[in-house]
Amino acid sequence: MCSIIGYYGKTSAAPILVKGLKRMEYRGYDSVGVATESDNRIELKKGIGKVDEVNSKIQLDIMPGKIGIGHTRWATHGKVTDTNAHPHPSNSGKIAIVHNGIIENFEELKQRLENEGYSFKSETDSEIIANLLQKNYELTGDVKETIMKTVSEIKGHYAFVAMFENGQLAAARYHEPLIIGVGKDDFFLSSDVLGFIEYTDDAIYMENGNFVILDKDRFQILDFDGNHAKYGITKVSKEFGDAYKGDYAHFTLKEIYEQPETILKAGEKTLDAIDKTADYLRHAKNVYITGSGTSYNSALIAKQMFSKYAKIKVEPIMSSELQFSPDSIEENSILIAISQSGESADVLDAVKIAKKAKCKIIAIVNLLTSSLAREADVVIGMNCGPEIGVAATKSFTSQLVIIYKIVQKLSNNEMKIDFDKMSKSISKTLDKPIRIQIVAQKLKNISDIYVLGRGIHYPIAIEAALKLKELTYIHAEGIPGGELKHGPLALMDESVFVLIINPNDSTYLDTLTSAREIKARGSKIIGISDIESDVYDYWIDISNVEELMFPISEIIPIQLLSYYAALEKDTDPDYPRNLAKSVTVK
Repeated sequence: MCSIIGYYGKTSAAPILVKGLKRMEYRGYDSVGVATESDNRIELKKGIGKVDEVNSKIQLDIMPGKIGIGHTRWATHGKVTDTNAHPHPSNSGKIAIVHNGIIENFEELKQRLENEGYSFKSETDSEIIANLLQKNYELTGDVKETIMKTVSEIKGHYAFVAMFENGQLAAARYHEPLIIGVGKDDFFLSSDVLGFIEYTDDAIYMENGNFVILDKDRFQILDFDGNHAKYGITKVSKEFGDAYKGDYAHFTLKEIYEQPETILKAGEKTLDAIDKTADYLRHAKNVYITGSGTSYNSALIAKQMFSKYAKIKVEPIMSSELQFSPDSIEENSILIAISQSGESADVLDAVKIAKKAKCKIIAIVNLLTSSLAREADVVIGMNCGPEIGVAATKSFTSQLVIIYKIVQKLSNNEMKIDFDKMSKSISKTLDKPIRIQIVAQKLKNISDIYVLGRGIHYPIAIEAALKLKELTYIHAEGIPGGELKHGPLALMDESVFVLIINPNDSTYLDTLTSAREIKARGSKIIGISDIESDVYDYWIDISNVEELMFPISEIIPIQLLSYYAALEKDTDPDYPRNLAKSVTVK
């Protein structure tokens, strides 16, 4: 995933572009670049590194012109190099583009263009777009005809913004996010509202298969056949512009510490949708639940919650795997799709498969204007505000709270959950991080860590391993407690740390026995529990809460442990290597 931005207005473009790219940096941070148009000439600068680093070296924000485009890259085609960074100019230098997505037929198009005399400097598929635009513009002399001809030739999922030497901007969207910000005297094109929310809260969410042309203080939105497309202007919540670290060293830490508040807000603005979801589920033929990464781990917990407390069978499906078994979705069923961004390609593809099977779609999503929200029959909002850290933290606990609230409705409110008590217990954990910081120091030089849990704690073990992998680059693996002797015990020796998730519930004694078996092999034990035990080399205490709320109580100290271990290993917790916040390309 990359971030793209464009500006067309009456003030200097470069500072606006750089600031917008900085706010969207969570989407990609391998390299950054800006191109501006001034006096019918395109100037372009780009380089490897984060926005601030590159800007300090080559002064992106002082480039001339009131029209421009910018980009931060998350590499898909080609290595991380200055040359592969965006924007990419056409051979003539009269057109420049920024692109998010993948052009599937780029090799065929590249060969064809090379045969026609076009040369390519980068290893990217994106440069194809720039040269196709040049070719088609030289043929037609018209931006509208040029875009139409170009999108008819390229295959794949993409969004791109093109800047022409004559001062026109054009942008096209096909299965990748692209939003128009409408200001008083200017326009913005962005892959995220964060790119322009400081300047305007009026947004147009472009439909799939549409393109826009900005020229002389006006814009027109057309479909790929050149017909005028319908659109509406949406007021974007200013809450999503509040993406600042404040006094925190990193967004990840800030977002971990926001959870006492965010779990109280989860779903609160869409309570009617929770009621409607419960009603649908009571009468459902089949229920499937899908997500990717952390959202899939939420789905695994949902399976157990729905089964135990609502007697409803739910089948979790990893979004990326559904394309290989689409027939597993029975017609007229329900699919619950979970996604923080609502833009994850795998989740959207899973929804597409389910809709073909005439399923109702229930979305649990943070951004109510996202692609997933627009595809769904029912939308439940996480309401946790922008999550900038690549590793999901507050969105995970917000997802769990929404699942609890749905189950509560299904039980006719017989299942009582004290969310205020849960909020206070989280605050108690966050107020005393010293013990967690000490344990984090012990992880600095280890290469392997295993996380063991039973029952509803096994999905938390998987999520814990994911957080450790994402933030510390330590090999981490979640293990179901009952499977210890069926393979994983062979891995236990003096070099290994094992994190045991062991609250005082029905799984407690069996998990304690597993911990003793592991300790006998020389491994170090980190206990996550509300009860101290001599089997633990290190004990991280959690609050004693209702049994069904233990997953939230457990994950908070693990998030903190992952964060502080990342600091010990001198990695950037906000921007893990090779990862982006939302995977919008396959």
